[in-house]
Amino acid sequence: MAAPLSDGDRRKQISVRGIAGLGDVAEVRKSFNRHLHFTLVKDRNVATPRDYYFALAHTVRDHLVGRWIRTQQHYYERDPKRIYYLSLEFYMGRTLQNTMVNLGLQNACDEAIYQLGLDLEELEEIEEDAGLGNGGLGRLAACFLDSMATLGLAAYGYGIRYEFGIFNQKIVDGWQVEEADDWLRYGNPWEKARPEYMIPVHFYGRVDHTPEGVKWIDTQVVLAMPYDTPVPGYKNNTVNTMRLWSAKAPNDFNLQEFNMGDYIEAVLDRNLAENISRVLYPNDNFFEGKELRLKQEYFVVAATLQDIIRRFKSSKFGCRDPVRTCFETFPDKVAIQLNDTHPALSIPELMRILVDVEKVDWDKAWEITKRTCAYTNHTVLPEALERWPVSMFEKLLPRHLEIIYALNQMHLDRVAALYPGDIDRLRRMSVIEEGDCKRINMAHLCVIGSHAVNGVARIHSDIVKNSVFKDFYELEPEKFQNKTNGITPRRWLLLCNPGLADIIAEKIGEGFITDLSQLKKILDFIDNETFIRDVAKVKQENKLKFAAYLEEQYKVKINPMSMFDVQVKRIHEYKRQLLNCLHAITLYNRIRCNPSKSFVPRTIMIGGKAAPGYHMAKMIIKLITSIGEVINNDPYVGDKLKVIFLENYRVSLAEKVIPAADLSQQISTAGTEASGTGNMKFMVNGALTIGTMDGANVEMAEEAGEENLFIFGMRVEDVEAVDRKGYNAQEYYEALPELRQAIDQISSGFFCPRDPGCFRDIVNMLMYHDRFKVFADYEAYIKCQGQVDQLFMDPREWTRKVIRNIACSGKFSSDRTITEYAREIWGVEPSATAIPPPNLPQN
Repeated sequence: MAAPLSDGDRRKQISVRGIAGLGDVAEVRKSFNRHLHFTLVKDRNVATPRDYYFALAHTVRDHLVGRWIRTQQHYYERDPKRIYYLSLEFYMGRTLQNTMVNLGLQNACDEAIYQLGLDLEELEEIEEDAGLGNGGLGRLAACFLDSMATLGLAAYGYGIRYEFGIFNQKIVDGWQVEEADDWLRYGNPWEKARPEYMIPVHFYGRVDHTPEGVKWIDTQVVLAMPYDTPVPGYKNNTVNTMRLWSAKAPNDFNLQEFNMGDYIEAVLDRNLAENISRVLYPNDNFFEGKELRLKQEYFVVAATLQDIIRRFKSSKFGCRDPVRTCFETFPDKVAIQLNDTHPALSIPELMRILVDVEKVDWDKAWEITKRTCAYTNHTVLPEALERWPVSMFEKLLPRHLEIIYALNQMHLDRVAALYPGDIDRLRRMSVIEEGDCKRINMAHLCVIGSHAVNGVARIHSDIVKNSVFKDFYELEPEKFQNKTNGITPRRWLLLCNPGLADIIAEKIGEGFITDLSQLKKILDFIDNETFIRDVAKVKQENKLKFAAYLEEQYKVKINPMSMFDVQVKRIHEYKRQLLNCLHAITLYNRIRCNPSKSFVPRTIMIGGKAAPGYHMAKMIIKLITSIGEVINNDPYVGDKLKVIFLENYRVSLAEKVIPAADLSQQISTAGTEASGTGNMKFMVNGALTIGTMDGANVEMAEEAGEENLFIFGMRVEDVEAVDRKGYNAQEYYEALPELRQAIDQISSGFFCPRDPGCFRDIVNMLMYHDRFKVFADYEAYIKCQGQVDQLFMDPREWTRKVIRNIACSGKFSSDRTITEYAREIWGVEPSATAIPPPNLPQN
């Protein structure tokens, strides 16, 4: 293993991480050695780095368990309203360092590991990312779990324990190649299997209407096995639970074939059941109507609701006997938050359980369901909306189809009564879409079955009300809310940028870690030369560290004094990585045209994964890598410009690149990005934003002042005006010589001489089918990038703007977001009171 930090460097690590007590250090060392002893296989005396990682993970986990048990006891004794966050994605990243930070153990572990001759950072790098999400939606869920625990809410995350998470991305000859993410290969020290809470989930079958009620019979059963992961709050001894379900075939699965003698076939067929939790669908903002995906959605919902109802009925610690049988109080004790439409089946499933199983009256059940469920909308892109074929439902979930039809009829009767004769409105508002293929509109189901519907940034929530769900908003305006997204400051400041966290803590104390609005206090130091110098120094250290990482991992050498210009997010046409490419080509052409002129040196870094079936996104990656190939090897350019594609972008890479960035690119077409959360991470870590007035950029500009961001391009109303007039890319192409030159180079094969026609699909799309109007914003974008260059040449003024941005980023904490959800949707109050630690008696 590499040499640990020198004593001098290590002694500098103070403040926010806490000073390690000698007793803590001795205890960590003792525990580590004990775990290492039991981790090592008997015939292997030499420990590997992975053995050391597992020994440390188990040491840290020991500190969680007592708190975890006590937290659950605390909830059972107080019987609070419980929050259930249902999401098909939880993009958790790594757990070790986050747990040490939240338990206040980081310095003790660092010191103990150092005394043992090991390096903590190297051990942290061994951990696999838990990549059970695609991008923003799954990462938001992870931030929310952190905030719910930190705010002392009795909250549970429920999802699927995918055996294979988001694919690992390899770049081969400039093209994306996907590899399976076998993240459980070496085991997962953070989860605990709970076979005692295994639950049956039913599929297929038929519906029997009997005098005793409706029965769903002749079903196929799959078992849902829960795996629990502890979710610690920040230094408050609260440890909540994320419960992920894994599909298991029951022992009698396909027994018919077994009885016919085909034993091998019967056992192999168990895979059909277990495939349900095998792999995460790698689509972001795109609906893929596959039966397996619908099975995943019902699987998580059915298992979770049975679990919720069991806990509601027997709310005594360690007791499985029902103590509640009346469901009147269900919405007072249970809040279910649907993270997008993926868990929408919660609505008909809760109705099915209440009506068919618990024999609750239909109207009462509907009232309970609506009061319990709330829905978060995450996108306005039409291709992202889930619309399932009725025929698929009929086969897979016949009882749920009946329930949805009945709910839709009630809903349409109400609309017809309020708007007599308005047939078009009925068609627009129906949950069932008529047509060649009848479909169920899951977003409409979520809206009618929830008491609250929210967007995730103010501009997005306005679009939801005025456009996507306009008719529903007119019907029930009180349902619609805004909850601007946020990020957890523990992972996205304290953990990933300790240098910045330290200099802030020195000035204003540590209160900002749980109350990010306190960052406003650093405005007092915006003209303090020492503070300006310290902020700039931390950024430069982060850049040097990231440059060294790139050289080691990617064999790429970059100029650490250049501007680090970063765009990292899923590759998608609406996020407009192509606009970034056109800027890179324009800069390149300017340098080639005038090589002796002085240019602000830039390293343009673009990272992100393309959905495996998204041809245009994969072409965009090939274009980025091809542009890089030409620019990076041109001797005329030298250190002035580099274009780097960051391979396999994921949470653990984000934690490295974001603190090192100077410029954050948030350049989606106005009205297409619901919120964005990467924009917030860059802001709090001291990067300046170049962006459109879209998503949360609008509120960032409001908080920091528009003059402290680089805002350019069309606003939502401008985009609508262009749509009305008709977007004509040719006009921009002919009017803007630099744009024409860049497009001609892409078209002619300048960036891909071995295959000159390689990028014809990109050029064709940009010229004739561009829904996201790249050319319309090109001129304003290039001009705005010129302003970026101007400011970067004045380091003091640049850093003052950085300080202002950091100071004004307090609104974008997920603690603030979750506090709003708690008070305005779930009807619960966050608690600042810490639970007593396991070694002290309960109050």
